[in-house]
Amino acid sequence: MSRRSQGLLGIWAEAQRQQQRQAEAAHRARLQQQREQERQARAAERAMARMHRERQTAYRRQREADARRRTEELDARVAALTGLLADGCRAPAFTPAALLRPERVEPFAPGALAAPVAMPDPARYQVPTGGLRSGARRDRDRQEARARFEQDWYTAQAAEARRQAQLTAYQQQYDQWAAGALAEIRRHNAGVEELVAGLRAGDADAVVEYFSAALYSGTSWPEGFPRQLSAGYDTAARQLVLDWELPGYDVVPEVKAVRYLPTADEERETARPAAQRRALYREVLAQGVLLVLRDLFAADTHGALDSVALNGFVDDVDPVTGRPATIFLATVLAPRSAVESYRLDQVSALDCLTDGLRGQLSARPDQRTPVRPGRRPDDIAGGAVVSHGTDGVPDLLEMDPLAFEQLIAELFRAMGMRAVTTQRSGDGGIDVDALDPDPIRGGKIVVQVKRYRNTVPPSAVRDLYGTVQSEGANKGVLVTTSHFGPGAHGFAQGKPLTLIAGPELVDLLGRHGLRGRLGPGDAGPDTPEPAEPAPDHTTLAMNWSGPAALDVCALVCEGTTVLDDDHFVFFNNPATPDGSVRMLAGVIEDRAALRVRFEDLPPDADRLVLVAAVDPETDPDGDLTGFTDARIRLLDAAGTELDRLPVSDGRPGERALVLGAFRRRAGGDWDFVLGGKGYPGGLAALVGDFGIEVA
Repeated sequence: MSRRSQGLLGIWAEAQRQQQRQAEAAHRARLQQQREQERQARAAERAMARMHRERQTAYRRQREADARRRTEELDARVAALTGLLADGCRAPAFTPAALLRPERVEPFAPGALAAPVAMPDPARYQVPTGGLRSGARRDRDRQEARARFEQDWYTAQAAEARRQAQLTAYQQQYDQWAAGALAEIRRHNAGVEELVAGLRAGDADAVVEYFSAALYSGTSWPEGFPRQLSAGYDTAARQLVLDWELPGYDVVPEVKAVRYLPTADEERETARPAAQRRALYREVLAQGVLLVLRDLFAADTHGALDSVALNGFVDDVDPVTGRPATIFLATVLAPRSAVESYRLDQVSALDCLTDGLRGQLSARPDQRTPVRPGRRPDDIAGGAVVSHGTDGVPDLLEMDPLAFEQLIAELFRAMGMRAVTTQRSGDGGIDVDALDPDPIRGGKIVVQVKRYRNTVPPSAVRDLYGTVQSEGANKGVLVTTSHFGPGAHGFAQGKPLTLIAGPELVDLLGRHGLRGRLGPGDAGPDTPEPAEPAPDHTTLAMNWSGPAALDVCALVCEGTTVLDDDHFVFFNNPATPDGSVRMLAGVIEDRAALRVRFEDLPPDADRLVLVAAVDPETDPDGDLTGFTDARIRLLDAAGTELDRLPVSDGRPGERALVLGAFRRRAGGDWDFVLGGKGYPGGLAALVGDFGIEVA
């Protein structure tokens, strides 16, 4: 009995020991797991701390690099100012050849029209001879294949005939444009030759025009420096008398350096000492005056100038009266022999101007302390004074090409972009480089300027698109003093291209504080007229999301009948006789636009109908399937968006669509009524419903 009990007790004791060992092993495992988790947590904390330190270090380095970059930019601006005269003396001298234009135009580029339509290959229509088919079945297959081949062949032949007709029409359009462009170039070059002849003869107008062009085209002036002048020529004394605008005090950076303070996490600007800034400004003014003298005498290859009377001024607020005024800060009478005897790239500008040439420079130009100007252009007896960049409204068609490009660059800067003109050669077809700083829709913009009188051909738009692609730009803008045809607008549709025609250019200039006119009969948008001012206009800007290339047109109607053919506004009739409705090119983000003065619409007109149609020449087989998400933006005369009007989407098979109509109510207000009726027959069928007969 005792032995059995001892055996049972031993088994029980062994089981207890096993259970205790398992519990101890589990406890040790839990402790080991807990220690491993704690170790991993400590490692993660160390990694996070290291990552935080690394991020802080990277952030600090980035902020320090930004501060260094800003300081370097300030140093570069100051270096450009201090080296203004030396850099300018290294620039090539202006010559009459710079005014000449090469007698060449853009080559004919038909694009896809150059490739013949591929004819069907008979081999693809052969019926296999093998197989288990019967002779009758094989003959039937051959007849069907023959029928398919003939149908495809006739279709290809018809497409080829259409291509050849379009190519011929395009070639004729190009030839007409090329002849006009070449004739304009030859007229311009003949005018340059006439100018040079007048320069040799000492004609006052020719002398002033030539040396004004020399100053405007100078490549040594930093971008943003003013180029406003008034000039006259004393024939007897062989003296050019010139008022030239100088840069303002803000041309010298107020900040000297930028430093990043990590403890406060901010950039600290160090102000440039007032004495240093004032001294640098006087140096810039002296260098600017000497650089004008250098450019004038270097450009005088015909010996027209014995001396130059130069007065430098700024347009600022008179500290005495508090009113805007022209304040003269420098004046000098410089003989040719004296200027040419100096090494201007090595002189001290202040000493050369005041001691060497006996000129005057304001002692405190920062406080607009004036000097008494010497001889003024108005002092020349019997001489005409020519002013550039002043309050006169320039004729864009007659403007010097270089000055015209400068004006376009200034327009883009007024629109909030950074813009510079390119060099005259090797510019890759780019006249102005612009950068829109907007982080969403901005980016690089290439601008081409066409001072034309005739219609700009589609080839110019195709060339611009190629330049946009080769330069990797976000957008291309083509600015002209003339207008664009339907082919140009059709090619630009759906592409990052904006076409700005002459009337729209004049309107844009006026809206951004600049001035310009097209020919002697156009006084420009800001010139007051004796009659009452025209009422404010409304811009109807069209946009849509699909790839459809469309023409947007307008019909001025009484009821459902257009008043007459002149009140059908489209690309061949861009405005009504009274100008109350006028077509515009799309402005930056818009694909089409109309400008309407509702108060000027004829009294019997009670409806302005807006329509969109596929251009049959640009897209003969297209329809309105790609016309989606369409809307009309209403803009006031200042360009402020007033409302957005949705319009119907296009439908397959339709080639024209009534977008909607503005209807005159009893009180004289105009309400918009949505349209939506489509026309498979295109624009001809649509306008036929409104009483216009299409031949």
